[in-house]
Amino acid sequence: MAKTILIVDDSASIRQVVSIALKGAGYEVIEAKDGQDALSKLTGQRVHLIISDVNMPVMDGITFLKNVKTRPEYKFTPVIMLTTESAESKKAEGQAAGAKAWVVKPFQPPQMLAAVSKLVMP
Repeated sequence: MAKTILIVDDSASIRQVVSIALKGAGYEVIEAKDGQDALSKLTGQRVHLIISDVNMPVMDGITFLKNVKTRPEYKFTPVIMLTTESAESKKAEGQAAGAKAWVVKPFQPPQMLAAVSKLVMP
């Protein structure tokens, strides 16, 4: 059975690039345009990994991550932050909130897929 990955990014083009790479590697993909949209799509189904942007309107990635970690069914779901943000303070904030990896845009799909395959839940 294919593993499901949630992509959260306000950029449709980034969601598309990530989605194509993941689907090509055999994953199921759920897309959300911001943290609020993503939370509304987490309805108890199994999600093996979340890839989230940091800077988004409505609800940013760090706030979204903190919300996800309060939900028992997603508490242990690994999260990769995919962002233009490279400041160490932001990375530290992301790690404190529970991010497992930090990939800076622009990224190479193989680099992202390598992080995904390491972190995706069994």
